[in-house]
This record gives sequence, C-alpha cells and structure tokens, in this order.
Amino acid sequence: MFENFDAQLLARIQFAFTVSFHIIFPAFSIGLASYLAVLEGLYLWKKDKVYLELFDFWKTIFAVAFGMGVVSGIVMSYQFGTNWSVFSDKAGPVIGPLMGYEVLTAFFLEAGFLGVMLFGRKRVGPGLHFFATLMVAFGTLISATWILSVNSWMQTPDGFAMNDVGQFVPVDWWKIVFNPSFPYRLTHMVIAAYLTTAFVVGAVGAWHLLKGTAPRRAGVMFSMAMWMAAIVAPIQIAAGDAHGLNTLEHQPVKVMAMEGHFDSHPEGAPLILFGIPNTEAKRIDYAIQIPKLSSLILKHDLNAPLDGLDTIPDDKEPPVAIVFWSFRVMVAIGFAMLGVGLFSLWCRWKGTLYESHWMHRVALVMGPSGFVAVLAGWITTEVGRQPYTVYGHLLTADSISPIAAPAVAASLIAFIVVYFIVFGAGTFYILRLMGRLPHDPMPDLDDGPIRSSGITPAAQPGHHGGKHAH
Repeated sequence: MFENFDAQLLARIQFAFTVSFHIIFPAFSIGLASYLAVLEGLYLWKKDKVYLELFDFWKTIFAVAFGMGVVSGIVMSYQFGTNWSVFSDKAGPVIGPLMGYEVLTAFFLEAGFLGVMLFGRKRVGPGLHFFATLMVAFGTLISATWILSVNSWMQTPDGFAMNDVGQFVPVDWWKIVFNPSFPYRLTHMVIAAYLTTAFVVGAVGAWHLLKGTAPRRAGVMFSMAMWMAAIVAPIQIAAGDAHGLNTLEHQPVKVMAMEGHFDSHPEGAPLILFGIPNTEAKRIDYAIQIPKLSSLILKHDLNAPLDGLDTIPDDKEPPVAIVFWSFRVMVAIGFAMLGVGLFSLWCRWKGTLYESHWMHRVALVMGPSGFVAVLAGWITTEVGRQPYTVYGHLLTADSISPIAAPAVAASLIAFIVVYFIVFGAGTFYILRLMGRLPHDPMPDLDDGPIRSSGITPAAQPGHHGGKHAH
C-alpha cells in the first residue's frame, strides 16, 4: 500500500492523519464549553428552565467530545518521540516548556472542574457550579493559547538562539510566546471554534424543528446559533484577512502558493478564483481570475507588485496544489457561513426563523461545515510551511527520526484502523445523542408566549402567524 513512499513522507502523512482527527474535537469542545457557560448564565439570570435543559443536553455531548480530544491528543504527541525525535531534540528547549505550561495551566484546570460541571450541580450549589463551568470554558481557551503559541513559533520563530549542537534555545520568552503570527492565529482559531460549534448547534436545532419535536428547546438553540453565525462570521472574515496580511509579511512563499502565483506580477497581480495548478509547467490551467484584485487585497493598491514562485528555488516551494485548493475551500465555507447568517437575519426580520423549512435545511447541511473549514485552514497552514518544520531554520528532511519506512507504514496502518473504529464509534454516539432531544413538556407549549425564545404557539412547527415570532 505504501511501498513507494519514503519514511519522511509516511511520517508526515501519519502526523497529518492523527492531527486531523484530533483538531476536530478541540475545535468543537472550545466553542461548546463557552456555549455551556452562556446557557448556565442565562438560566441563573432568567430562571427559565429551557436553558438548564439545554445545558444538560449539551454537557453530555461535550463530555464525550472532550474525552475523544484528550485521547487523540495524547496519541498524537507520542510521534514527537517516535517519528520526529530529531525535531524534538533540536526544538525541544523551546516547545517543550510551552507544551508543559499547557498541561499545568489548562488541562489541569479543565480536568479539575470538569467533574464538578458534569455531576456537581446538586452538591455544590448553583454559584459554585457556574464557576466550575466558567473554569472549564476558560481552561479550553488557555489550552488553545499555549498550543497555538507553539505552532505559531514554528511558523514565525522569534526569541531564540542556536547553541553549539544545533539546538534552538530560548533567549526571550515573551518573544517566543508572543511571536509575530501568534495573535492572528489565536484569534482566527478561537473564532473558528465558536463558528464550528454554532453551526453544529444550529444544525441540531434545525433537525428537531424539521421533525417537529421539542420546538421550544430546538428554537432556542437554533436562534442562539444563528445569532452567532450572523455576528461572528463577518468578524472571522476580517480576522482571516488580517492573518493573511501577517502571513504575507512573514511567510510570503505560503501566500504565493495560496494565491497560485507561479509568476511575479510587477504591475498588479490577479486574484485567481479557480483553476488547476500545473506544478510541472509552473502555471494555473483554466484560470478564472480578476485582474489586479490580489494586489488590492494584499497591498491595498491595484498596481502593487507581488513576487511569485519564480523567485523561489524549486526545493523551497510548498506543495502548491494542496495549499491552493485547501485555501479556497476554507474561504468558500467562510463566505457560505456569512450567507447563512444573513439568511437567518432575513428570516428573523420576516418572522419566519422558526417556520422556514428552507432556513432549517440550509442550517442542517451546513452543520459539519465548520469542521471542514478548520481542517482546510490547518492544511493551508501546515502544508504551506513546507519544506520546513521551523520556518526558515529547520527543514522537514532534517527533523525526521532515523526510522525505516516499513516501520512507519505499519504504525500508520494501525492508526488508520484503530482511529476509524474508536473515533468512528464515538462520533456515531455523539450523533445519536444529538438526535435525542427530549420532547418539550406539554404545558410549555400551551401556556402563552415563550418569552425566552421568542417563540409563540402560533410560530411553532405546524402553525402559522410567524410575524409574532419576530
């Protein structure tokens, strides 16, 4: 199966496979932890049990996703010692303490309060239980902060020196932690996690609204998710643009690959919307492009010159086709999310947010879109960094362990089999939990307007008069 692959490529595939499985769980649990905190806070404020019922519904899903994220993360980290021991030796003095800080300041915080959040409401009281939920949410954000600091340092290394044996040694920890790309990457990823969660919550709400089960609870979660999509999607597009400008400054070759610019453009570069990268001929075949728009976006000047990959040695180019397409997938989903948010605002203004089956179907289809966008974004980031592990300083070819290709292939096959069985079963269980939203108690459906969700009996599925739901 992998007989024509060398050890380096197999090790890269293995790490890409395991990190792809891992990232979807933190991307979900980061946003879901904050959503749980919001739900419990609204319950304590408004005393409306619908928020508590939704909290209990989503906390079980969070527990399963959190557990799978922890397991997949631990397995992934072992590869630093097995497949990437040279990288670990050279970069360990910098990235080792950062990853240790993540465990000490974030994972212990999450794990310490997780049990209280899941099982302690009747034992510790509402105030302390809410504090535990906030600490779990805060812990997930701190965990993301440290991990993204590590990754950002590998992308834009700063604050280090090289010792006599070729190791990166810390000189200025502030520059290491707050390296040039870190604020942009952290902002982009955290917002992506919130959007990922919002579209999952929105899809679950849409599913139950379409089925006509639990309209009150489904309506509340659907409304909250669509507010998040409408407000945060444009913020994410702006954050992505800022991140792109930072990448242009510090990793221009990655941007060349993202844009598909094989040739330099001394008088304004076009924005290539679609095309087929031809790496042998060094061009984009069948390109659909808008003249000079890339220069306007990246340099804010229609005639600004932009260098192309013709200025870079072939052995220093990243795999252009992968970066080119993954970037477009991410951007396309981002604008699709914006479209859903705007559609929800239109339905809300028309008073049909809880009745529009088209709105619900669109939200249901978009449910997994956040995961796809996150994976596409990480593929753009990581593949675009090649051929380096530490950008500009340590080549991937010089980071691999002295290990034979058959050994890496055997472990890769084992990972594929075990991951699809274990995490496939876990994902199936999460989907089963999402489909089991308990029915609303009948008195809630017949007892006048539901102030907390904005749904009146006339606006619930099977009824008409949606103007009052507005």
